[in-house]
Amino acid sequence: MSKTTADLLQGTLSVLILKTLTWGPRHGYAIARMIEDTTDDTLLIEEGSLYPALYRMERRGWIEAEWGTSELNRKAKFYRLTSAGRAQLRAEIAQWRRFSVAVEKVLATA
Repeated sequence: MSKTTADLLQGTLSVLILKTLTWGPRHGYAIARMIEDTTDDTLLIEEGSLYPALYRMERRGWIEAEWGTSELNRKAKFYRLTSAGRAQLRAEIAQWRRFSVAVEKVLATA
């Protein structure tokens, strides 16, 4: 991933994680893989970014976690979206859409 892509990702990681969890509870590795698969590996999520974001979002009450067993029969922490997380996701999507429209306006000028 290029430095530019990493910088852009840092500001959008929470919305990507929250959106991923709308499809159901997932453990950290599954969250990262879903984002990577959905973006055709354009966005690669590293553990050093993912887990601090998950812990921060859990402290804010946007997600909850519980221990379970992964598809590989390993103990894993599964994260799920809370109602506060759903509200945060709606707010972040609205903010992201306003931002992307504004950037597109600048890029479209001759």
